[in-house]
Amino acid sequence: MPDRTPASQGAGRRVGKGGKSTQGGDCAPARTYAAIDLGTNNCRLLIAEPRDTGFHVVDAFSRIVRLGEGVDSSGVLSDAAIDRTVSALRVCAGKMRSSRVARTRTVATEACRRAANGQGFLDRVARETGIDLEIIDPGEEAGLALAGCTPLIDPECRHALVFDIGGGSTELIWVEVVPGDDPRVIGWTSLSCGVVTLTERHGGDEISSATYEDMVQFVTGLLHEFEAKHKIRDAIQTDKAHLLGTSGTVTTLAAVHLGLPRYDRSKVDGTWIDVASLAEVAGRLKGMSFEQRAQNPCIRRARADLVVAGCAIMDAITGMWDMQRLRVADRGLREGMLTQMMSADRREKAGTQ
Repeated sequence: MPDRTPASQGAGRRVGKGGKSTQGGDCAPARTYAAIDLGTNNCRLLIAEPRDTGFHVVDAFSRIVRLGEGVDSSGVLSDAAIDRTVSALRVCAGKMRSSRVARTRTVATEACRRAANGQGFLDRVARETGIDLEIIDPGEEAGLALAGCTPLIDPECRHALVFDIGGGSTELIWVEVVPGDDPRVIGWTSLSCGVVTLTERHGGDEISSATYEDMVQFVTGLLHEFEAKHKIRDAIQTDKAHLLGTSGTVTTLAAVHLGLPRYDRSKVDGTWIDVASLAEVAGRLKGMSFEQRAQNPCIRRARADLVVAGCAIMDAITGMWDMQRLRVADRGLREGMLTQMMSADRREKAGTQ
């Protein structure tokens, strides 16, 4: 299993991997940026304009496409999944044209990394939508996730364990908090399981207690190597540390915990929750039927099967590392890409003055 410092790549002027501006070439001012994160489960777009303290969101789009459905068993992207995803990407392309985007980065992750027909899918996307997706490796995925949620790391802590529960993989990043600077990455790993793959292996509609425990133990087994290498438990005992979760699982559990009538990013992103409270929510959800979960306005039918696998992954992480507090991040790869592109352009502008 890979375990190295994530690369800080991908900052620059590009439309997908083509490296060109959409407005008049390299001399055009970069005022509007876009980032697409195409994962195993979701297709997400964020369009933003730079501000002194970050950026202002102009438009956003998110759709559950389940691109990686069946890849774990078949090794290929299905025609139905490809059609769903291309349809979503057409919407993204239209929004980027409407916003006159000047700088774009568009990435695909685990489903395309694993699928034998991943390149053929990318070729079709380019033909039909004009979006030039690039498949990034797990190291860069982890680095972008960290870049996106770094502002939420508690500066009063000595360490933080950042985790991103995806559809086809789960990334973990163990960082040291450096006062006045970006966190220092001590180590990272990418687990070859996510909510889609775990659900396909164990089921997601009606889960018995024994099956749920099997899922938790399976994920726990994947965590031992990371713990053995970095001795995270020892650091937790001697230093102040916290968890930072960035994924649909964590944000969904937080929304359920808060009792929101519908999902509200402004109430979820950045909130602190006791790990014991999240475990209580997970316990309730795994005991519900599919229909009961589907009726929750913060879960709905589209996530009602996957959320149980997400709970199992989270339970494995919190069971391995006994930290009391978790901060919820409704941000990740898209924000990381936007931050890197804007920072690169600021440095280039400063260098020419």
